[in-house]
This record gives sequence, C-alpha cells and structure tokens, in this order.
Amino acid sequence: MERKDFLKLAGVAGIATMLPGAGHAEDHDHEDHPAPAAGSEGGCALVPSETAGPYPLDLSGNNTYFRTDIREEQAGVDHRVRLRILGNANCLPMVNCRVDIWHCNVGGYYSGYTTSAHEGSQNHVSERFLRGIQMTDANGEVEFLTKFPGWYPGRTCHIHFQVYLNSMLQVTSQLCYPTAAKNALLTSEEPYTTWGTDPLTPAQDGIFSNGYALQEATLAYNEATGEYDSFLEVAIQGEGEVNTGLLALEPETGGQFKLGQNFPNPYVGATVVPFSLKNTSDITIELFDMNGRKVAAVERKNLAPGDHQVRLDTVELDVPTANYVYQLSVINAHGTHRQCKMMTAAS
Repeated sequence: MERKDFLKLAGVAGIATMLPGAGHAEDHDHEDHPAPAAGSEGGCALVPSETAGPYPLDLSGNNTYFRTDIREEQAGVDHRVRLRILGNANCLPMVNCRVDIWHCNVGGYYSGYTTSAHEGSQNHVSERFLRGIQMTDANGEVEFLTKFPGWYPGRTCHIHFQVYLNSMLQVTSQLCYPTAAKNALLTSEEPYTTWGTDPLTPAQDGIFSNGYALQEATLAYNEATGEYDSFLEVAIQGEGEVNTGLLALEPETGGQFKLGQNFPNPYVGATVVPFSLKNTSDITIELFDMNGRKVAAVERKNLAPGDHQVRLDTVELDVPTANYVYQLSVINAHGTHRQCKMMTAAS
C-alpha cells in the first residue's frame, strides 16, 4: 500500500505510528526517574488534560509528520524528548500508543499558522517544523529529536502532546520544564539569549496554574551527545503492558480479524506475528521503518478462518534488526481491512 495510506491507518482512523531507533529497546536509566505519582486507588495518577491549542493540527492527515527527527532547519539547541506512556491502573507500559507532539520554535512561532511572537507576525502556514508522530515500543516509550522550544508572551516554555490508544484519543496535555534548568539554558545558549529568561514559571502560566507536578519533564545537558535530554512519564486510562483497555473499539479491522503482538518482543533477528481470521482471506504483512518507508512485505493467500502465525526473519527479508511497525492487511469478500502494531528490536 502507499505510505500515505499507511499513515491514515496509523492515525486517528487506524491504530498508530512508531518509535525511536533499534538501540532504544533497553530500559535506559529508568531508575534515575521518580516513580509516577500514585492515584487514589493505588495506581498512577492520570496526567492532567489541557487545551490542544491555539495551534494544533490534525497530524494524521499528512504522512510527512511520521518521523523521529522534527527539527528541520530550525535554530536552537538539539533537544531529545522521551515520553513513557503508562496505564494508570497498574503503572505498566502501554505499547502501540500513538503519540503526537508539537511546539513553537525559538522565536515563539508555530508551523502551520500565522502567529505573533517576539518579532511580530510571521506566516508559517505552509511549514511543518517541530511537529511529529511516533508509536510507543515494548517499553511504552517514544522519542523525538527536536529543538528546545522558546517562550512567547503569556506562555512559559512548553510542548503539546496527544496520546491515542487503539485509535481513540486518550489525552491532550502539555509538558513544562524545571524553572532553574530551563532558564540556565535560555541565558547561556544562542539564539535563546536574544530573549533570555522565561518571565513565567509553570505556576504563573495559566495552563499549568492548577498544578503541574505530573507534567514537569526532566531537563539536563548530555555531554556525550551535545544535546539536552528530557523525560516524562505519562499515565493514561487503562492497564499497561497487556494493552487491552479498548480492544473492542477497533473499527479498522471490520470485525474480520484480530492482530496480536509479535513474539518475542523485543526481538533479535526473527519474530512471529499472530493473528486470527473470521473468514477465508488473503493477507499481507508489511514492515515500515521509523520514517514511514515500507521496507518489506510477506503475503499469504487463501488462509482459512482461525488462528495463524507468520514468521518474520530479518535475514530472509534482507532488512536490519530494528524497530518497525508491522501492518496486517486482510482482503476477503467483505473488503480490505488493516491494522498495525510496533515491533521492538532488542539491544
């Protein structure tokens, strides 16, 4: 299928998108991050919902947003943002969630709009910088390489994000940064020094004034990479790891099949994709890399109703062991239906 059709499947009308590089499957320094706040019933507290705007776009409508590197030609310091999505019921990772992020550039301007910030009004309607989509891996994580956002009058430095589970929007929220670390960056790194210290703390920002403990990401300079790293754990409604909270709400399958998680996952070299068919069907399993490019496909004809498994071997498919989205297309007398999930490479 065409890449644009894949992204539609991976968007609001389908299941989701993907994740960082293959070396990201391990649990990177998770012990350094505080445990998410406990909820009233012993799980994790849900991340607060916030306004999506004023500058959201339907990212699923454009396949070019499916990417890990969203910097384009924007000025500023490189900023690696990692989000881990958890189920609030048990604080375990939520796999195969689609995560959208977007934010302003160093001058306070958003792509996709004409906006006013530090240098007056600017038209960026035809641009797409600092916007992207990924899908959570076996650790419930996504990662984006971007530029650190600037501030603009009325708002502290922030990043917008949305999380979808099985096609359903679970939360629209925003993250912010520790005041001291943020201002140290803004007053020492060009071109942020042009506007300097952020005049607002999160507590003074109207969006975060009702509390931001669950939305404050870490911020630290990484000497090894020359980037600034941020991390935030985000709890959404449901149970993590199993990821069954909304499996009944998957209209893209048309009731014709159920697609399982590949196993083992994470994998090395080879993995198996399980699925079940309601009716006799032809099927195709396609692999897409982290930039939405189709790299391999496996077909099976005239499969009977019932349970099936297809083994994917990266050597036989002539592709590297890496993170991929695998998409199952089922074709029968009832039409064509598709769904996709993430397969994670072991480090």
